[in-house]
Amino acid sequence: MAQLLVREVPQDVVEALKRRAKEHGRSAEAEHRAILEEALRPERAGFWERAAKLREEMRGRVFTDSTDLIRQDRDER
Repeated sequence: MAQLLVREVPQDVVEALKRRAKEHGRSAEAEHRAILEEALRPERAGFWERAAKLREEMRGRVFTDSTDLIRQDRDER
């Protein structure tokens, strides 16, 4: 896999990258890759970002077995 070197990045941009990486729970390097992929291959990166967001939203939730819900609905009729 190739490597990129980006020179003369303003310090405020570096700090913003680090903050964004922390918000997403990944390293600055991983965040940089994600940003590049999102910009250059949005159809692919968008899916993974949405999947990660959905996993985060669902974290800690308890799900009921759908069989129980169907049975309950039938019994109430």
